[in-house]
Amino acid sequence: LLTMTGASQRLVVGKVTGAHGVRGWIRLYSETRPRANLLTYSPWELFKDGQFVTCEVLQSREQSNGLIALLAGCEDRNGAEALVGAEIFIHRSQLPAPEQDEVYWSDLIGCAVRTDAHAVLGEVTGLIETGDYDVLVVRGRREHLIPFVMNVYIQRVDLDEQIIEVDWEEGV
Repeated sequence: LLTMTGASQRLVVGKVTGAHGVRGWIRLYSETRPRANLLTYSPWELFKDGQFVTCEVLQSREQSNGLIALLAGCEDRNGAEALVGAEIFIHRSQLPAPEQDEVYWSDLIGCAVRTDAHAVLGEVTGLIETGDYDVLVVRGRREHLIPFVMNVYIQRVDLDEQIIEVDWEEGV
């Protein structure tokens, strides 16, 4: 899940979950799909203890049990352990442009959701990956979980106007 953080245009793309070995490598959790996409971005901005620190990724690779990376300035296990728990951010400008008829999840967060009869259901607060299709989490007077299936439930996405029009009954 990519999450926009205010006007800063930073996106959460992962987290440092542990140290790997003794030479400063870190273990990673990726929010990107596929998970290895996390390794294609550099620099990263690590957020820990209320501060952002920009880090260049020197080396990275996918392993059978996850992802690991070596960052500039992180030279030993102690340095790697100090980064555990840090969230990994990139700038929105680092993402490639989406293909036609594709959107980034982060672009949907905050969009108003209304039915094709113009009843406002609420605003997109998140997305859930289910395997078969993604699901919009819409909060208004109540929460709605709407499958993100174009031309079935999702009728129109207008990112310029920040509106998603759905074929959905308000009471569902």
